[in-house]
Amino acid sequence: MSGDLSKSSPYSVRGQPEADAVQALFASIASRYDLINDLQSLGLHRRWKRRVADLASVRPGDQALDVCCGTGDIAWELARRGAQVVGLDLCRPMLDIAERRRDRGTRSGQPGPRGDAPRFIQADALRLPFADNSFDTVTAGYGLRNLADWQEGLRQMQRVARPGGRLVVLDFGRPPNPVWRAVYMAYLRFLVPLLGLAVCGNLGAYAYIHESLRRYPAQQGLEDTMREIGLVEVSTVNLFGGAMSITRAKKRA
Repeated sequence: MSGDLSKSSPYSVRGQPEADAVQALFASIASRYDLINDLQSLGLHRRWKRRVADLASVRPGDQALDVCCGTGDIAWELARRGAQVVGLDLCRPMLDIAERRRDRGTRSGQPGPRGDAPRFIQADALRLPFADNSFDTVTAGYGLRNLADWQEGLRQMQRVARPGGRLVVLDFGRPPNPVWRAVYMAYLRFLVPLLGLAVCGNLGAYAYIHESLRRYPAQQGLEDTMREIGLVEVSTVNLFGGAMSITRAKKRA
């Protein structure tokens, strides 16, 4: 990608996200993050995150890591299935919301009878502070795409997964149908930023989604990279006509 982007965008002219700018953006919208996700997806994002937890196939006692965990949806879902979960994010305000869920008593904040509450830590997904082969499952929901180097983020996920461990990534996709793809990309480019303006008071708060998809290869490119770095049993579940996707793989045993 070339050319200057809008000043409201958290992306540099070379198309690589500036880590500080992206962190500042998410900090600015943290209090409204769940609300705007509900509005722009008609609440479907919660169902998709539960699907991630299902596909992760965690068992009671499994060690799980949720990278770029945000406000903790996937981390809490994994915990409710009995896993011992670490949620990791660089944005402290997002983690504060994730941690407060244990006190709210809401359905999304209950790990269930077999699981302990997740442990949330602030750290960089490009420098995961864990030893090799530490986790049975590593997940990422709507985060890999926002990293300065998403391929390195994926390699980090692979590194900390145990042999035979599962990697599961939920993110925006590119619909294979050209008509639906054009409609969907127009929605992300024009309507979603207006939603960000209405809810967060910031026109650029959600313009980053469309910008990030201009450099992120979506489900097909993610599959290809997973295979290139040696992951096996790679497959994708397309959601909403491919507008969203869950791509999963295993670390070679």
